[in-house]
Amino acid sequence: MLVLTRKPGERVLIGDDIVVTILDARGDGVRIGIDAPRGIRIQRDEVVKAVSEANQEAREQAAGADDAEALIKKSLGL
Repeated sequence: MLVLTRKPGERVLIGDDIVVTILDARGDGVRIGIDAPRGIRIQRDEVVKAVSEANQEAREQAAGADDAEALIKKSLGL
């Protein structure tokens, strides 16, 4: 991991086509702007984790529903 100190208005270049600009720094937060090609996905880590956890939970619930259906069919002799 590269750790840098930047002031508002300063930029960081990533490769040839990604530019990260420090917009503002207040207290414990920093606002950044990211210029990248349209095909590059930029996502917040906490959102990706929340979606992954929700998907996992949905898969587990679906698997549980399949198990419940199998038990009902078995008890009915189907």
